[in-house]
Amino acid sequence: MKIVTIIGARPQFIKAATVSRILRNRFEEVLVHTGQHYDYNMSEIFFQELDIPEPNYNLGISGGTHGAMTGEMLKEIEKVLVKEMPEMVLIYGDTNSTLAGALAAVKLHIPICHVESGIRLGTLSNPEEVNRIIADDVSTLLMCCTESAVEFLKKEGKAGNVFLVGDPMFDAFLYYSEGKAVEMHETPVDLDGFEIELPDKFYYMTCHREENTAKEETIYEILKAMNALPFPTIYPVHPRNQKQVLKVNREHHMENVILCKPVGYLSSIFLVNHAEKIVTDSGGLQREAFFAGKQCVTIFDYIVWPETMVGNMNQLAKPNHEDILNKLNTKAERVAGRPFGDGHSAEKIVSIIEDFLNDGNYER
Repeated sequence: MKIVTIIGARPQFIKAATVSRILRNRFEEVLVHTGQHYDYNMSEIFFQELDIPEPNYNLGISGGTHGAMTGEMLKEIEKVLVKEMPEMVLIYGDTNSTLAGALAAVKLHIPICHVESGIRLGTLSNPEEVNRIIADDVSTLLMCCTESAVEFLKKEGKAGNVFLVGDPMFDAFLYYSEGKAVEMHETPVDLDGFEIELPDKFYYMTCHREENTAKEETIYEILKAMNALPFPTIYPVHPRNQKQVLKVNREHHMENVILCKPVGYLSSIFLVNHAEKIVTDSGGLQREAFFAGKQCVTIFDYIVWPETMVGNMNQLAKPNHEDILNKLNTKAERVAGRPFGDGHSAEKIVSIIEDFLNDGNYER
C-alpha cells in the first residue's frame, strides 16, 4: 500500500524523520516536499542530518502571499496525487503545505491522516489556526500529541477517529539527543561569515514571527532584553528577518547577542540542551525547551501548548524588554510527568494507519 507524505517546513521535516523511519517498513512512502522552506539551512541540512530519504517530488514553491502559495501548492499536489493515487495522504502540523495537502486529498476522496491535530489558539487572526481547523475538518485520522488537543476536538464534535499518540517531536528529541546531537554537529557561522566560539554559558533564542520582527522598534525591544542578560545569547536569524535584525544590531551595538545563520536540527538540539534559558516565538522550540527541562519565555500572545505552561517553565511575554527580563528572572520549577507521550508516537501512528487501511472501511 502507498502513502503520500507532504512536508514543506523544518518542523515537519523533524516529525517526518521519526514517522517515515517506521512507515517505510510497512508501506511504500512517496515523499513530497513543497519547497515552503527552501534554503540549505532551512531544508537540505535536515534531510542530511536526520537521514530523511530524498523527496520523490520537490515542488519548489515558496514566497508570496498565503493565498498564492497555498493555491500553487494545491495545484501541484493534486497532480502528484492523481499520478500516484495513494491509499492515504499523511500531513503534519499547520503550515500552508498542510492545508494544501489536505484540500488536494479530500477533493480526490483520498483518506487523510493529520499528525499534530487538535491544537487551538482560539483566534482566526492567526493563519496557522485557520490551516489547523480546516485540515482537522477534512481529515480521516486525527493524531493528537496531548490530552488538551483531544479535548479541543471533542468540543468541536469530533469524537471518531481521534487518537492520543504523543508527540513525534518528543520522539525525535529523545532519539537525537542520545545520539548524533551529543556533540555539536556544526559550528554556527556569523551572518558576516565569521566563525564563532560557543560561550561556556549562554542563552538560546529564535525569533522569526512577522509580528515580532517586521517593525524595528519591536525587534529592538527583544534584542535589548537579551543584550542585558549576564551571558551571551545565541540567535540564529531566519533569512526573512536578516536585514532588519542586522540593522538594529548594528545601530544599537548589541554586543551580548551573537548572530548566526539558521542552524540544523542537531545543532539546535545541542543548544537547547546546553543553554541556561530559552527565548522563542516558535511552537517547536518551546516544546523542546520543556523536553530538556529548560525555562522558556515565549514571545507570543496565545498559549499554544498548555502542557508546557506549568511551574513557570514556559511563560508568555510581550515584545517588551522589561516583560521579557521579568519573565526570565521568575523562578521556575520542573514538573514531573511526560504529557507529550513516551517517545514512541511514531510506532503508534503507523500502527493506527495500518489498522485503518487493512480494515478497508473507507471510500476513495
